[in-house]
Amino acid sequence: MRVSLPAVVILLAAASRSAPPANAQQHAIDTNKSVLTVHVSSAGVFGTFGHDHDIAARIVSGRADLSARPSVELRVNARALRVSGKESEKDRDKIQTTMLGPEVLDSERHTEIVFRSTAVEPAGAGRWRVQGNLTLHGQTRPVAVEVSEKDGHYVGTARFKQSEFGIKPVKIAGGAVKVKDEVRIQFDVQLAR
Repeated sequence: MRVSLPAVVILLAAASRSAPPANAQQHAIDTNKSVLTVHVSSAGVFGTFGHDHDIAARIVSGRADLSARPSVELRVNARALRVSGKESEKDRDKIQTTMLGPEVLDSERHTEIVFRSTAVEPAGAGRWRVQGNLTLHGQTRPVAVEVSEKDGHYVGTARFKQSEFGIKPVKIAGGAVKVKDEVRIQFDVQLAR
């Protein structure tokens, strides 16, 4: 259950597709309109009895450099992640507590999720592949995000394993129901005007 802030950052890097005016190279992220969503699925022998969860948070800060050497940086407050889904409010609260607690994100010690791009490559009209470093749960790993632009929205998807960041997927009933190691993130980023 981790959030992939890098995907959002990568999204911003995608903004480099058009040549901006010389004085408009740096752009802030519109933190009121930019959201990161993490999709977590259940697995295990009784995984069908588990629930899939969506976890979302706004991007609290970020920037995109749209110069000839584009780059992007995004930051998410790990403690701001919120679980949504079909479960009862009581179950969502329990999942929320577990996700933010020391067993998963340990958000009291690791308060930020940060993505910094290292490369932005065109992948077709209005599409990019952004490489970068994601810091999550106090560990930094390389990640890749596929990004596309439509109507001023930079959207994208990335997948990675929680275990790559030192997070053990939650197990219930001795592992009969558990969270899949792989999570999928989706993001929608808009630049400030």
